[in-house]
Amino acid sequence: MADGSNIRMMSTADAAAVMAIYAAGIATRNATFETSLPEWEVWDARHLPHSRFVYTKGAQVLGWAALSAVSAREAYAGVAELSVYVDPQFAGKGIGSALMEHIIASSESMGIWTLFSSVFPENKATVKLHGKFGFRLIGSREKIARLDGVWRDTLLFERRSSILGIH
Repeated sequence: MADGSNIRMMSTADAAAVMAIYAAGIATRNATFETSLPEWEVWDARHLPHSRFVYTKGAQVLGWAALSAVSAREAYAGVAELSVYVDPQFAGKGIGSALMEHIIASSESMGIWTLFSSVFPENKATVKLHGKFGFRLIGSREKIARLDGVWRDTLLFERRSSILGIH
């Protein structure tokens, strides 16, 4: 990228930066039901070993994207839950879009046929990002879980791979 930014595979050396961005997402109370930051080893175990990326500018990590398995059952091996997080200081600069484009291509190359995402309706930027990349709203879950004692709804989005022959 001409401005010195780059998207590359995430490594364990990125753990502190990834966790700091995740902590900022947790603090918004509109990105995840998590209320405390997990240890890196826990986060690492929850995410697939492939399709993990960081968006960097110079040595600074400004965002990340990763996939999680939705089920341990073999029939669902090609279905993954998507996470994209951007440092709030750099929101609205196309970082989420760049990461989304990258992780979609990577997921398809790894045989993922469906990307799934659960998003708080209040998280307008993430809702818009999903729409931009062809995710369709497949439903909502009302009062699915409590966050800080308040029942919250989520919107469910999915994107089918166009290159794997299922639309």
